[in-house]
Amino acid sequence: MRQHSQAILEQALKLPVQERAAVAQQLIQSLDPVQEAEVEQAWQEEIQQRISDLDNGVATAITWEEVQRRITHGK
Repeated sequence: MRQHSQAILEQALKLPVQERAAVAQQLIQSLDPVQEAEVEQAWQEEIQQRISDLDNGVATAITWEEVQRRITHGK
């Protein structure tokens, strides 16, 4: 790592956790912004479909406790 990059990293590591996370997210997104935008769009469409399924009675929600039970003991 070049000296300038190392200095930036050292400064970033001094930030509070949430700010470091935000910086990390922006750096990762900058690596391939086109793909990130496509992934974000796909997630938004999936979220809308799931909400629609719940609203229309196509799907039903279960509690976290039920999820844990199924994981531990099977269906």
